[in-house]
Amino acid sequence: MPFRPLEALEAARGHLFPMIPVLMAVGIAIWFALPAEPGAGVYAACAAGLAALGLLARQGRWQPVAIGAAAVLAGVLLIGLRAWMQEAPILGFRYYGAVEGRVIGIDRSATDRLRLTLDHVVLERTAPDRTPAQLRVSLHGDQPLRIEPGQTVILTAHLSPPMPPSEPGGFDFRRMAWFERLGAIGYARTPVLLLEPPPPTARPIDRLRAVLSGAVQAHVPGQAGAFASGAVTGDRSAITQDTVEALRDSNLSHLLAISGMNVAFLTGFTFALLRYGLALWPWLALRVDTRRVAAVVSMGVAGFYFALSGGNLATERAFIMAVIMLGAILAGRRAVSMRTIALAGIIMLALQPEALMNVGFQMSMAATIALVAGFAAVDRLTFRQRLPRWALPVYTAVLSSVIGGLATGPIAAAQFNRFAEFGLLANLLTVPAMGTLIMPGAVVATLLGPIGLPQPGMWMMELGARWILGVAHWIAAWKGASLGIVAPPAWVMPGMSLGAAWLIVWPGRARLAGVVAIAAGLLAWPLAERPAVLISDDGAAVGVMTPLGRAMSYPTGAGFAVGSWLERDGDLATQADAALREGFRDQDGIRIAEGPLPVAHLKGKGSAARVAEACALAPIVVLAGDSAEHPEGCLVLDHAALRDTGAVALSGRPGAIRMDRALGGARWWDGDQ
Repeated sequence: MPFRPLEALEAARGHLFPMIPVLMAVGIAIWFALPAEPGAGVYAACAAGLAALGLLARQGRWQPVAIGAAAVLAGVLLIGLRAWMQEAPILGFRYYGAVEGRVIGIDRSATDRLRLTLDHVVLERTAPDRTPAQLRVSLHGDQPLRIEPGQTVILTAHLSPPMPPSEPGGFDFRRMAWFERLGAIGYARTPVLLLEPPPPTARPIDRLRAVLSGAVQAHVPGQAGAFASGAVTGDRSAITQDTVEALRDSNLSHLLAISGMNVAFLTGFTFALLRYGLALWPWLALRVDTRRVAAVVSMGVAGFYFALSGGNLATERAFIMAVIMLGAILAGRRAVSMRTIALAGIIMLALQPEALMNVGFQMSMAATIALVAGFAAVDRLTFRQRLPRWALPVYTAVLSSVIGGLATGPIAAAQFNRFAEFGLLANLLTVPAMGTLIMPGAVVATLLGPIGLPQPGMWMMELGARWILGVAHWIAAWKGASLGIVAPPAWVMPGMSLGAAWLIVWPGRARLAGVVAIAAGLLAWPLAERPAVLISDDGAAVGVMTPLGRAMSYPTGAGFAVGSWLERDGDLATQADAALREGFRDQDGIRIAEGPLPVAHLKGKGSAARVAEACALAPIVVLAGDSAEHPEGCLVLDHAALRDTGAVALSGRPGAIRMDRALGGARWWDGDQ
C-alpha cells in the first residue's frame, strides 16, 4: 500500500500539537547554525512565508503541513528579533583600570573565586557607546567589604572581550554572553570599594534573596547551609568547588538548578497543605472549592519563588509549567499532559528563544516530557493500581529516577563529557529528601519565621542538606564514579532529540522510526573523531592525540582551553598528567610533536628568534609570541596569525592537512572578527 503523507498527517492531527515547539526549535537551531548574520531580506521572506502559510492553513488537508512550516519560520523570526533586542556593546580591546558599576549578581567561578556581575558600568577613558552594558569580574584575594546586590562599587580590574571557543566547533561563550548583554569578563586582584550603598527601593527581590540566604546560613552552618540556601533562594555564592564537583560526579547537580522538581515540590506541598488544611474547617470546605483556592495560592507561591530564585531559564520553564498546570485545575481540566508541556515550551521559546541552546532548559524539558510519556506508557503495562499501597512511593521514586536519568543522561554527557555511573543510586537516596525535608522545611520556616520560630523549618532543611551532601561525597569518592565521555558528532544530539520527539508524539507503528534515529545517534557517538592536533588561541598550548590520549606540549599554559580539550576527548587527566604522555620530543628547547602531523612548539624567552630553526624541523610552527620571520614553505602560527584564526584544529595527513579555525564567522557576537 503506497504511503500517503497528507493522509497520515490528517489521521494523526489530534496528536500533533506537541510538535509545534519542536518545529519552532528547528527554526531556532537553523538560525544559530548560519555562518553569517541573516539580512533583512531573509526576515522579510520568512514573514511573507508565514503570511502565505496562514492562508494555506485554512485548507483542511494542508493545514498540518502549513502549521509545521509556520512554526519553523516563527522560530527563525523570534530568535532574530530577540538577538536584535539584546544588542549591547562588546569590549573591543584589553582593558586595565578603574571599573565602576552596580552589583546585580554574586556567584562563584569554576576556580572557586567570588564573582560579581555589574551593570551601569563606567570605564575610565572609554566612551559610553563602547562601554559594556554588563560585565563579570572574578575577585582574587580577600575582600573586606561585605558585597551585596544593589551596591555601587569601584575596583581595579583586568578586562577582555568574552572568550571565543577553545577549539573549532566548541562551546562559544560569546554567543551566550550576547544574549545576557555581557560585554566583558575579567578579574581583580585588589579589594572592592563601596561607592554607594543600595537605595532602599533598588532591586528589592535581590536584597530579599540576600537576607533570606543569610538567615538560612546563620541557622544552618557550613556547606549544608550553602546548599540549602542555593536550593531554596538561588544564592550559590557560598558553595565551594569541592561541593560542586561532588554533586556533579554523583549526578546530583540538578538539585541546585531550581528546576521543575524544586518548583513541583514547593507548589505541591503548598497545594496539599492548603487543601487539607482548609478541609479541617468543614463550614468553609462545604462552601468553597478548596482545590481552586489552593491552586490560586500555589500559583502565587510559584511566582514568588521564581522571582526569588533569580529567574534562570530552568526556573522560568518550571514556573510557566506550574502556572499552566494550576490554571488547568482552575479550569477543571487535566493538569499534566503532553499538551500542557507543549504549551509551556511554546511560551518559553517565544519569550526567550535562545533558551534552546541552554543545557538546563534542554534537560528540564527532556525530563518533564519523558516523565509524562514514560509514566503513561509504563502504567499501561504494569497496572500500577494492582500494586500494594506501601509500594507506590518506592515504585514512583525508582521509575522517576530511571526515566529522568534516561532522558537527561545523553544531554548531560554531551554537554559535560561525563557520566555519573552511580547517579541512579544517588538520586534514589537523595531526591526524597528534597521533597520531604528541604522544600517543606523552607515553607515551615517562612510561615513561622515572622513569629520568631524558624528553627523547626531550619532543622528540616539542615537534616535534608546534610544527608544529600553526605551521599554526594560518599558516592563521588567511589572508584569509577565519574566516567569521561567523548564529545559526540554535531548531528547526534539534534538527531536523537528529533527521534525522541517523533517516538513520543506520533501515533501508531510509524513512531518506531524515532527508535531508529536514537539508536543511530548512540551508535555513532563513540565513533566521533577528535582532532589530531589542537592549538590554543594564544599559542601557549599544543595538544596531540595519541593512542593513550591527548599529549600536551607543556604542563602549564592556556589551562582553560586545555581543560576543555581533555573534557571533550572524554579524558579525565589533568594538563600536568597529559604533558607526561609520550607525544612530544624535545630538541634543544623546541617541542616537536611525534605523529603523522609534525608540529613544532616554541614558547618562552627568546623563542621568537628560533622560528627558522623550528621550521627546519617541522612544516608547522606554533609560537607563543609574535614572529618577525615567516620562512617559505613553513606555516607559522604566532599571535598575529592566531588573532585571525582563534584556536586551530589540524587533521588529515602530511600533504593533505586540514586546518579548522574557531574564528571567521560573521555573527553579531563575533565582534570585530
